[in-house]
Amino acid sequence: MNEAETRADLIDPALAAAGWGVTDGSAIKREYIIAPGRIEGGGRKGKGEIADYVLFHKNTRLAVIEAKRAALPVTEGLAQAKHYAGKLLTRFAFSTNGHGLYQADMLTGHEGEIAAYPSPDALWQMVFAEENLWRDRFAAIPFEDRGGFWQTRYYQDNAVADRNTLADQAYNSFTAFPDDALVRIRPDEIAKKGKVPTNGSIFFTIFQTFMSGKDAEGNEAPNFGDYPADFFDFIIIDECHRGGAKDESTWRGILDYFAPAVQLGLTATPKREQNADTYAYFGEPVYVYSLKDGINDGYLTPFKVKQIATTLDDYIYTPDDDVISGEVDQAKRYKEGDFNRIIEIKAREKKRVEIFMSEIDQREKTLVFCATQDHAAAVRDLINQISTSTDPLYCVRVTANDGAIGDGHLKAFQNNEKTIPTILTTSQKLSTGVDARNVRNIVLMRPVNSMIEFKQIIGRGTRLYDGKDYFTIHDFVKAYEHFNDPEWDGEVEPDTPKPKGARKEDEDQPPAEGGEEGTGEKRPETVRIRLADGKERTIQHMSATSFWSADGKPMSAAQFVEKLFGDLPAFFKNEDELRSLWSLPETRKALLQGLADKGYGRTELAEIRKAINADKSDIFDVLAYVAFLAAPITREERVEAHRAIALQSYDAKLQGFLDFVLSQYVKQGVDELDQEKLGALIGLKYGSVNDATRSIGSVATIRDAFVGFQKHLFQA
Repeated sequence: MNEAETRADLIDPALAAAGWGVTDGSAIKREYIIAPGRIEGGGRKGKGEIADYVLFHKNTRLAVIEAKRAALPVTEGLAQAKHYAGKLLTRFAFSTNGHGLYQADMLTGHEGEIAAYPSPDALWQMVFAEENLWRDRFAAIPFEDRGGFWQTRYYQDNAVADRNTLADQAYNSFTAFPDDALVRIRPDEIAKKGKVPTNGSIFFTIFQTFMSGKDAEGNEAPNFGDYPADFFDFIIIDECHRGGAKDESTWRGILDYFAPAVQLGLTATPKREQNADTYAYFGEPVYVYSLKDGINDGYLTPFKVKQIATTLDDYIYTPDDDVISGEVDQAKRYKEGDFNRIIEIKAREKKRVEIFMSEIDQREKTLVFCATQDHAAAVRDLINQISTSTDPLYCVRVTANDGAIGDGHLKAFQNNEKTIPTILTTSQKLSTGVDARNVRNIVLMRPVNSMIEFKQIIGRGTRLYDGKDYFTIHDFVKAYEHFNDPEWDGEVEPDTPKPKGARKEDEDQPPAEGGEEGTGEKRPETVRIRLADGKERTIQHMSATSFWSADGKPMSAAQFVEKLFGDLPAFFKNEDELRSLWSLPETRKALLQGLADKGYGRTELAEIRKAINADKSDIFDVLAYVAFLAAPITREERVEAHRAIALQSYDAKLQGFLDFVLSQYVKQGVDELDQEKLGALIGLKYGSVNDATRSIGSVATIRDAFVGFQKHLFQA
C-alpha cells in the first residue's frame, strides 16, 4: 500500500471510529498547510510545511498526525510530527503507518505506542485536564474566516491568548461586526458634537487625540477623561514601544486611567534600552515570531543587501573647494552622520543617486530614507532629473511638512494598481506604518543607529506580492553592520542605561526620533560645499551583494560560495555525476529543489553567475565552477558545440522543433528545458498541440525527443 492508500483504507477509518469528524465540534484538517515555503525566485517557493492531519475539537488544535505508508516503521514520521506539533503548539503528536500508532506528549515528553486514537472529548481532557469555564466559552467561538475565504496563519493562531473572542474578532479585520459597531474617535467630530462617541463596539483612536480636548471653559481637558475608567474591556496598543509606557509619559496617564481593561501591547521590537519601560509595563511577550521564521516559512519576502561605498563617504575640506555658506571646520573629518545635517555637498548626493538609479529597475517601487526633510527634497529632485520617466510625479517626497499632499502621494504609492508615484523619499515618517506590498528597493542615505528603526525599515520591504521574489536594500551608510549585532534576530537583555546626554565617542547619531520633522528646532547654518572643477568626475564607488541565509543573517558572496562549495558533495560526487543529473529534466529539477531547500535558490545562484561574469551561462556552469573550478561557457557556445550530436537521432521535422527549443534555451535559460514548459513551447512554435502533432508526430514522440536530446547537451 502506498501512503494515499494507507490513509484511505487504514487511517481515515480509525479516526472515524474514534469519533473524529463525527463527534459534534470535532474536525479533521487534511494536508494542513503550516507554511508555504520560502520564496526562491522565478515564481518558485521552497518546500512548504504540510501536516498530513491536524485534529481540531471545539475550534482548538489538539494534535498533529504524520502518516507513512504501511510498509514503513510506525515511528518513521515521528520527527516530522514533533516538528509540526512544535510549530502549531499542539500538545500531542502522532506517528502512524496505519497498522500501529505512536503518541508523543509535547509537554511531558512521555511517548510510546497506543492501541487507538483518543476520542475528541478524551483528547480535550488530556490537553485541558483542569476545568475552565471561560476557556470553554471562548473556545466555542470560531475564528472569523470570511466565509472560508482564508484561514489564519499558524503563528497568528499561536499568538492569540486563550482565544479571547474580542481578540479573535479584532484580529480578523473585524468582519464579525456590522459597520455601525466600528467607531473612529476624531478630534473634529468631538469638537462638532461636543462629546466623545460612545455608541459602538470597537473604537479606534491615537494617543494624541485622547490627550487633546478642552472643557466648557476652554481649559485643557484630555478627551479620554470623558469616558468612565471601566468603559473599555480590552485595549490594543499598536507600536507600543514608542514611549507611551514610560512612567513620566503623559500618554502613560491614559493607560493608568483605563487600568480595569485588559491591555495588549503589540510591537515588532525586542527588549532594548530604548523600550525597557515598555517591557516593564506590559510584561514578557505572550508570543514572539521572528523575521527569520517569517522569511523561512514563506510569509515574508527575503532580501539582498547591496553594500555601496564611495570615495566621498567622508570629507576633509581642501582650499580648492568653494564654501558656499556656513563655516567649515578645516581640521574636521566630516562623517556620514554629519552630511545633510551640518554639511552638504550636492555632488556627493548626486553621485549616490546616479549609482542606485543605475542599479534598480526604475519601474519598481522604491523607498529612499534621507537625513532630513530638506535632504529628502534634494534627493527627490535629483531622482526626477536622472530618471527615464517623463511623469512629473515619478518621485515625490513624503514627510511631515508635506501634509495632506504627501499623504495622498503615499496612498497612491500603496495602491498596487498604480505605478505613479514610483519612488518616495522621506526622512523619519515612513520607517513604520507603510503597508506597501510591492516595494522592491529600500535605499538608505542616512545612518540608522537604532536597531528598532532598522528592523522597521527592513519590514517595509518584506510584504508579499505576486512575482516579488526578493527586495534589495541599497546601503550607503554601513547599516548592514546591524546584522552582526546579536539582537538582529534574537532576544537580548536590555543595555545598561547610559547617563542622560551621554553618547559613544565619535558616534554618528541623528537627532532623536521625531526631532527632525515638525519640531521647529533651529539648527546652526549648514555648511554648503561646491567641489572644485573635475572632482565630481573622480568620485568612485564599489559595491558588494549579500544574500539572505536560512539562519537569518545575510552572508557575503564569498561566504555564500564557500558554504556552497562545502555542501555540494552531498548532491553529486564528481563532474560526471553533475552532468548526468543536469541532463534530464526530472533529476535536474530535483537537484535544484534540493539546493533551494538548503538555501541556494535560483536567485542566489543567478547572483553568483553575475559575480563570475557568466551572465550568459547556465546555472550548471555555476555549480561546475564552484565545485570543480570548471571554466564557464555561454549557453550559445554550448548549443553550437553540441547541436549536431543532440539532434542527429531525429528526423528533419523534429529537428526543427528541437532547434527552436535550443534557441529559447539560449535566450531565456535552462528553465526552457523543464517538462512543464513543453506545452508553452509547442504553442509558441505551432500555435496548438493538434497543429504540432500533425506536423511532427504524436505527443509521446515529441515528449521523448524533448527529454532525450538533452542528455547530449551537457556532455563534456
